[in-house]
Order: sequence, then C-alpha cells, then structure tokens
Amino acid sequence: MTAKLNVNIDHVATIREARKTIEPSIITAAVMCEQAGAHGITVHLRGDRRHIQDRDIEILREVITTYLNVEMAATDEMLAIALKTKPDAVSLVPESPNEITTEGGLNVIGNFEVVKDASDRLRNAGIFVSHFIDPDLEQIEASAGAGAQQVELCTAEYAELTLSARAAHGEGAEKANAEIERIRRAAEHAKSLGLIVAAGHGLTYRNIGALAAIPEIAEFNIGHNIISRSVFTGLFRAVEEMIAAIRAK
Repeated sequence: MTAKLNVNIDHVATIREARKTIEPSIITAAVMCEQAGAHGITVHLRGDRRHIQDRDIEILREVITTYLNVEMAATDEMLAIALKTKPDAVSLVPESPNEITTEGGLNVIGNFEVVKDASDRLRNAGIFVSHFIDPDLEQIEASAGAGAQQVELCTAEYAELTLSARAAHGEGAEKANAEIERIRRAAEHAKSLGLIVAAGHGLTYRNIGALAAIPEIAEFNIGHNIISRSVFTGLFRAVEEMIAAIRAK
C-alpha cells in the first residue's frame, strides 16, 4: 500500500507572519492541498507562535475535511489547546526556542513520565497520539510504553546526507544507504510492536523514493520542500508532484 502524504503548511504562515497580515491564507493553502490529493494537513503550534497561531488551529479544525495533525510540545499550555480544538492527531515533538526548526526526535526515555501523561490525556480525549522520535530502537520501545499509537521517525540525518550531489557517490552514498537501513530496521521494529509508522523532516522530491519503498512506513509529513517548490509551480501542482514521487518508489 502506498504511503499517505500529509502536507505541513507551517511556512505558508511563516510568510504571512513576516508582515503580520492576513495573506497568504493557510486556510486556502490547506484546502488546495486537499484538492490536490493530500491525505492530511500538518501544522506545528510552537510556544513562540513564530508561524501557526492559536486561531489557525481553530479554523483549520472547522475547514479541513481530511485529517488534521497538530505537532506540539508536551506542555500543559499545548495540551489544553489540543483538548479544546480536538485535532484528529497530535504529534508530540521536542521544542527549543532558539532552534530554526525541530532539530531531532523527542527523547521519550529521558522524559518518560511527562510524555506518558500527555499521551494518556490525549488518548482519553479521543485524539490519536504520535511521537516524533529518532529511528532508535530503544526510543521506539519507550514510545510504545508511553502510549503512542504511532511513531514518526525523524529523517533529519538522512535528509542531511542527501542534500548534495556528493551523496550519490562514494562515502556519501554509503552513509546515506546506512541511514536508509537504520530507518528500515526502526520501521520494522515499530510495526512489530503494533505501532503505525510515519516519517518526516527534510524530505524532498529527490530523496523520498528510497523511504517510500519501505513498506512499513504508512505516512509522510512533508512541508518545506513542497512550499518551496510551490513558489515556482503553484501549490496544487507541487502537492501532486510529491504524491507522484511517493508512488513512484
């Protein structure tokens, strides 16, 4: 079965917030992504509100007809918003105020009780729970124990290894292939524990194929590359092209 695509539209809001205005509309972006075939919409509500705002979550919940996945830290503030707006899914992610974007996976082992409490509260409210973690077997097992229904494997290291043409040759290709194998093993292990497997972070039209060929990965969350391409092709076509890249595997 071909993996699903959730489009992360954070950076549409980034452009809007650069001028603190009403455009471009993330609602229009979400609807257009759905019309182009996206299976869901992902947004990250950060503590510093650098792009997505609280009101965005409320309106998106009313408008989206596919699947709304909200990434957030496991804090009381964020959990209160999730319990009020009831997105289809919440992905618990690490967060640092000084980072440009999420830098790695959630340390479930080191924050087990906090993550478990947050996961329990969300699940009791009928919200699907995902943990964004590194492709590490021990972290996967900790997520299963902490109440995750899905793990999203962080592909940041793989993405970094495939950014340049050098990755296609010699040592670069070997490292990239080793990271693909690491992700494959992690996906297999997660599925064996009864977890749904997703993947995301830094994925592009050029590097998605190797991961789309891993049958255990059921979902991808991709944003920056799609929004970047949409500057030149339009958002509808950019989403269609990513779906085609996943299916081409």
